[in-house]
Amino acid sequence: MSYAVIKTGGKQYRVQQGDVLRVELLNAEEGATVSFDEVLLVGEGESITVGAPIVSGATVSATVRKHGRADKIRIIKFRRRKHHKKQQGHRQHFTEVEITGINA
Repeated sequence: MSYAVIKTGGKQYRVQQGDVLRVELLNAEEGATVSFDEVLLVGEGESITVGAPIVSGATVSATVRKHGRADKIRIIKFRRRKHHKKQQGHRQHFTEVEITGINA
């Protein structure tokens, strides 16, 4: 089974065909096909191809399953005995994709 390491949204992911993962928000409709061009590594069995910095000609295709927002993160800053407390909340947007193919 071949695998690849792709870079999207400032993060790196190790993916195989059929994997479902949540990446940073992509500008694509649900059900659309997206292609990741920044492939850093491709491996098949014992053979591994490492890019410098990317593998030329390699792409990973995926299908957009849904868009959404992650669970709320609470940020609290508190200084004891100083009458200071600051609260903030954040929900990160994501795109859930399913890997459909690795073209090395």
